[in-house]
Amino acid sequence: MRLVTFTHGRETHIGAMVSRDGQDYILDLNRAQPSLPSNMIQFLEAGEAALELAQSAVVSATPDAWRLASHVTLLAPILRPGKIMCMGYNYRDHTANAGDALPDYPTLFVKCSSAVIGPHQPIVIPRVSSQVDYEAELAFVIGKRARRVAEEQTLEFVAGYTILNDVSARDHIRRSTQWMMGKSFDTFAPLGPALVTQDEVPDPGNIDLYLTLNGQEMQRSNTRHLIFSIPYLIAYISQVMTLEPGDIVSTGTPWGTGITRKPPVFMKPGDVVRICIERIGELVNPVVAEE
Repeated sequence: MRLVTFTHGRETHIGAMVSRDGQDYILDLNRAQPSLPSNMIQFLEAGEAALELAQSAVVSATPDAWRLASHVTLLAPILRPGKIMCMGYNYRDHTANAGDALPDYPTLFVKCSSAVIGPHQPIVIPRVSSQVDYEAELAFVIGKRARRVAEEQTLEFVAGYTILNDVSARDHIRRSTQWMMGKSFDTFAPLGPALVTQDEVPDPGNIDLYLTLNGQEMQRSNTRHLIFSIPYLIAYISQVMTLEPGDIVSTGTPWGTGITRKPPVFMKPGDVVRICIERIGELVNPVVAEE
């Protein structure tokens, strides 16, 4: 399933995105199954029972529960994740182009959940930064509580996958040994458009991804080039902290970020950034100046 959060009128609901006859439709799951939560984290916390109800609704829902996707506003599938954990230097090509040896352990940092925006919402260039960069990333969403999980069991804790643009203010990142401030400006975590469940992504370790800026390709790679795999990351992180439903772990970005180019290429007002990931979808955001 392709689970989404959307607004229609003045209401925010969760839904299922379905393509039919070349058009995208949204099933309003809260209209089709009123017992389901309208919040994605609560939906994930409800576990398999909620997912089965949603799956049955796609088959049996009455016409009044369906909406044309063009008639609703898609939001980030998870509006306020409890945690957003991100990886630095997790693609072999990124590390090689930086001239570094492959790391022995993951480099992890956090982005604040207040940075989350959805598809087509604007990335805002803050007045205090002139070096705002893009980063295309595959992210996975935790589906159930995970603590000290063995690597061979980890995928049962994944609800599904989505796209995250790990937007970064490079000038702020260089001010400190810690990256959080440069990664957590408002609007610096575009997310979506959907949470795609595991059954639709049989091998997350072998999918293509690319990013374009104003139509020009800037990044392209495949998740087979990840240094630390998704199962490894879940096992590693869960030795330290409890991962909870709705938490997001982003797997890092390949080579081609703006800071690595000569001369550097940073986003500016009027730009459009587009990330496409095989089996997951397309995340598009315009870029604007801070008012």
